[in-house]
Amino acid sequence: MQKVMMQKVLLIDDDIELVEMLKEYLEQENFDVQTAHDGASGAQMVIQQTFDIIVLDVMMPKLNGIDTLKLIRQHSNVPVIMLTARGDNTDRILGLELGADDYVPKPSTPREIVARIRAILRRVKSEDNNTTAQITVGDLAIWPSQRLVTWQEQPVVLTSTEFNLLEILAKNAGQVVTKQDLSQLALGRPLARFDRTIDVHLSSIRHKLGTLADGRQLIQTVFRLGYQLLKD
Repeated sequence: MQKVMMQKVLLIDDDIELVEMLKEYLEQENFDVQTAHDGASGAQMVIQQTFDIIVLDVMMPKLNGIDTLKLIRQHSNVPVIMLTARGDNTDRILGLELGADDYVPKPSTPREIVARIRAILRRVKSEDNNTTAQITVGDLAIWPSQRLVTWQEQPVVLTSTEFNLLEILAKNAGQVVTKQDLSQLALGRPLARFDRTIDVHLSSIRHKLGTLADGRQLIQTVFRLGYQLLKD
């Protein structure tokens, strides 16, 4: 019988009791779990090893989660879930802008964190099995199987979630895609009330792509409906 490879999770949090509880829960769910109790050690582990996903706390002494994420993104586009203080929108939005894929407000249950992890990993697995041909919309070109994007023939570096969102919009170019659909398809979860995750990711994509020749953004907001990638 072929051995199934366990997916590797890195937990970075200075709360030792919480980390041990999450580690035990994740291992029961058949994940291979490693831990770090400070940002510097966690970032170094990312440089030295390969992980399928990282769970990163924002509030840590010395090197906080935001600065740790900056270091991680210099070396890897591995999916990252941020643990943020409930109601702290500033850190949440900053984390997303710096390349976090999603967030979970604390306090949260291990079950909720595992559900978020599985949602993102399911999407990543689906992407790995995606053999869709090149998608071209004007000056935008996407190679799903290689997860490559170019804009006006220049490479565009995107996080995993940013790539997901752009691919979905490109496949539906000229049509409005609701935020609810984008959240479900790109993040693997329903859109929560007052959740700005999709908005922040799309703002980052717009910044990376620049504008069309006439000054318009390639990705347009359709008030109270969703987003649309322009065909022309």
